[in-house]
Amino acid sequence: MKHTWIRPVLVLLAIVAWLGVGGAGGQTFGQLSDVQENDSAAFLPATAESTEAAEAHAEFVQSESVPALMVVEGGSAEDVATVQGFVDEVLAEPLEGDPEGRTIGDVILTGPGGMGPQAVASQDGEATLVTFAVDADVFAEQVGEESFGTVLVNTLRDAWEAADLGMEAYVTGPAGLVADLTEAFAGIDGILLLVALAVVLVILLIVYRSPVLPFLVLATSMIALTGAIILVYALASNDVITLNGQSQGIMFILVVGATTDYSLLMVARYREELLRTRSPYSALATAWKRSLEPIAASAGTVVLGLLVLLLSDLKSNSSLGPAGAIGIVASFAAALTLLPALLLIGGKHARGVFWPAMPRYRGDDAPADPVHADLSPAEREKVTTELETKAGVWGKVSRAVDRRPRVIWASAALGLAVLAALLPTFQSGGLGERDVFLGEVESIEGFDLLEEHFDAGATSPIRVIAPEESADEMLATVSAVEGVDQAYLLTPSVAEGAPVGVVPGEEPLVVDGRVEVVAITQVAASSVEATEIVQDMRDQVHAVDADALVGGQAAETLDTRLTSERDLRVILPTILLVILVVLMLLLRAVLAPVLIMLANVLSFAATMGLSAVVFNHVFGFPGTDPAVPLLGFVFLVALGVDYSIFLMSRAREETLVHGNREGMRRALAVTGGVITSAGIVLAATFAALGVIPLIFLAQIAFIVSVGVLIDTFVVRSLLVPGLVADIGRLSWWPLHKRIED
Repeated sequence: MKHTWIRPVLVLLAIVAWLGVGGAGGQTFGQLSDVQENDSAAFLPATAESTEAAEAHAEFVQSESVPALMVVEGGSAEDVATVQGFVDEVLAEPLEGDPEGRTIGDVILTGPGGMGPQAVASQDGEATLVTFAVDADVFAEQVGEESFGTVLVNTLRDAWEAADLGMEAYVTGPAGLVADLTEAFAGIDGILLLVALAVVLVILLIVYRSPVLPFLVLATSMIALTGAIILVYALASNDVITLNGQSQGIMFILVVGATTDYSLLMVARYREELLRTRSPYSALATAWKRSLEPIAASAGTVVLGLLVLLLSDLKSNSSLGPAGAIGIVASFAAALTLLPALLLIGGKHARGVFWPAMPRYRGDDAPADPVHADLSPAEREKVTTELETKAGVWGKVSRAVDRRPRVIWASAALGLAVLAALLPTFQSGGLGERDVFLGEVESIEGFDLLEEHFDAGATSPIRVIAPEESADEMLATVSAVEGVDQAYLLTPSVAEGAPVGVVPGEEPLVVDGRVEVVAITQVAASSVEATEIVQDMRDQVHAVDADALVGGQAAETLDTRLTSERDLRVILPTILLVILVVLMLLLRAVLAPVLIMLANVLSFAATMGLSAVVFNHVFGFPGTDPAVPLLGFVFLVALGVDYSIFLMSRAREETLVHGNREGMRRALAVTGGVITSAGIVLAATFAALGVIPLIFLAQIAFIVSVGVLIDTFVVRSLLVPGLVADIGRLSWWPLHKRIED
């Protein structure tokens, strides 16, 4: 054959090009954490009431501060003196890694007269509190590879431990929470990816029983990930998207899982073709053509589903959309270009990648092409039976569905409906910021101690911005809200950091005809109870003046939940419509896509019902992050429908030649093994999110993992095939006239 040298050269060029991408992405790999934004307030829309209140509050104070609260067990006079001595010394402690050589004292905000942080005993004399306030802009600065806020908290914690003063101390407050979140997300670049890759490797070794092929698939996944990282880092560093640690972790899992799934489908089709095609190049070309449409449809549904997240008013969700979509595009590109090149690296000996179970060319003894052969009904039945026998357990499933389709699909639907009936018990009311961690962390232990001995809401109060003429009425209204310990009008001296009442008879501070009412709650602002107080306060305050603004940390948490609920109402129907259109274009039918979508919605409801039972009664979670239902729906519907796409695209090929009944039997038997492997891989990779000690990621890990397994073993294997077999060729309407029943 002329120009046979072209194919090896193209293979080599593809590998070299992707290695270049991997090299460039590898240098960017550890830098994504530098462009993360994990402050929940940064994700709220500009129209959120708490955002508007924060902008108004900034006009009342010289600079916005972020407090690091050190709470010490022990509040005697001697304990207070000991803590104050530590504070005075720690101010001279250098900030580790700071290129400017600053100390803690250089960046801590001081009170009136230049007074530094003071140790204050609780009224019960059992605890001591010190507030280290940092300018918000300085707090967000990068010091080496970490933010200044994280460096400050870690320096305080290390210094206290080194001082060994015989008392327990906890650094908490907003700064402590951010530091603990940063530490939790630190595992994304390392342990999360390692666990995910290790799990995938074990599954691939079991599936392929080859020491070579699994590593080719993993290499494809890793290089696809580096390609995605390059683009995501560029967007985040230029403030096009707001990337947080959760989005980064999910993107990593998406790329590894999706690339592996696409690779499994490609390799399975390639193995089929190697049995009846001598040349590996020709076999792969045929496999590539037949895999392109289902893989493209799968990637397309996920990409479009993720891009619908751009409709979200929460930047944390809207940024996950393009980041995840970039990851899926990279997966698609790598699976269709890099993996084929790696599979052909051996040239005419390319079958060696399957060693020791290499598929051998059967020559003239090879069975007829199961897609394009023109066989009699008896021959078709014989070939179908042989396919089912070779398929093992999935051949048995295929025969069972064919014999009693109505019983199969009705039983599957009933089981899912029972689980879906538990959906109302799902706690979707949100979490307080103190409830986001799995297990104990120092900032949460500090909040507990703070709440026990101090006015927990004093460090992050609720702030009400109201017209000057309604100041007295607004103060009375806020003071009367249940859960409020104290309320006062902000005065010039207090705005500068002085204690309340230090200047008797001082008039309130007025800015642009507005005043600020400060409300101190009985509970910490990071608790769920604080958000309930904010909601109650808003109802009463708005009755006095509709233009009044209620803000603060607890208000930001409430607005995050309300925005998530709005996103759910807008995004869910949009995603369903988008994916339905993609399915109709892929299958050239109307009824079958509708059946698939209904089946997947039922599967999602069943997954959420089961998750509610596990979250409430097994794990004992205090609630659910507001974004969990939305992201769970996006991933389960967009990713779960993939397995129905893989099945039904093959069923369409077979059905057009062999009729509806035999076509579904053959498709289910042939794709059973590979789709099951793909489902297990994706479930296992999402389960790896559970190694990050955050409730949000643990909940997403459980919901998606369980949901994907339900889609794989129930929806794709029983419900959809049973429905199509029971309805007959009309399920392919309007394509049904070309199909035998």
